[in-house]
Amino acid sequence: MAQEQSLFFKKSDILPFVEMRRADRSSACYHTHSHDEFSFGVIDEGEAEYRNQRCKNHIGSGMTVTINPADAHSCNPKEGLWSYRMLFVDTHWIGELQQEMLSFHSIDYLPFPNLYESDAKTYHSFGKLFEILVAETNPLVAESLLIQFLERRFMNSASLAKASALPDLMRVKQVKELIMDQLDVNISLDEFSAHSGLSRYHLIRSFKHAYGQSPHAFQLDQRIKKAKSLLQRGESIVDTASVLGFADQSHFQRNFKKRLAVTPRQYQAFFV
Repeated sequence: MAQEQSLFFKKSDILPFVEMRRADRSSACYHTHSHDEFSFGVIDEGEAEYRNQRCKNHIGSGMTVTINPADAHSCNPKEGLWSYRMLFVDTHWIGELQQEMLSFHSIDYLPFPNLYESDAKTYHSFGKLFEILVAETNPLVAESLLIQFLERRFMNSASLAKASALPDLMRVKQVKELIMDQLDVNISLDEFSAHSGLSRYHLIRSFKHAYGQSPHAFQLDQRIKKAKSLLQRGESIVDTASVLGFADQSHFQRNFKKRLAVTPRQYQAFFV
């Protein structure tokens, strides 16, 4: 008899800036996408190919994965089922925490220094944190444990060195801001080029270097993120697709499922 697969999304009842996701015996594959939040979690069962930006990694049971905001990534299991738990933590909250920990004010946040960790101590620490977030009613207990977990990730000189070496990407940031300001508009590559002052080739190359995706793929990714918020509030799938500039409902559902491995209706059912 086949084992039943299960999946849930849930915002923490006591820490509203944290969202949880757990998949048990899943076989879902994830198209390249990104998150606005810091995301990190553990593999409880199985093996997968984890791609983050230009790096391809093999991950498996007992490993911890860390993903920075805007990192284009995908994670696809090998043959057989796999199980995992993930947390998505608001970037602004983590940025403020980093400033408190490191007295470092020159950028918005520091990235995770590693794409994954394989030690058992980290795996078990995450497991304790996740279960506390699910069951605990005292926010002080949960937030304290979250801070302790993140402190061990960021109190690393390598993070500071990497942050200080970040290049000036103001022109492609202008394109990113244009996308975010007009998320429902299908802006042409020529318009992006004129806005940034970069040639079409150099724009695509520079944008992908900065954000791991082409401007069009990034726009689709941001639309899906906004769609998650609208669906959580109870907006209809038809209206969500329309307001975000998708060609039709089928186009929206196809791209949504590529990135979250569930349909918009299935996702909305977790929240409404």
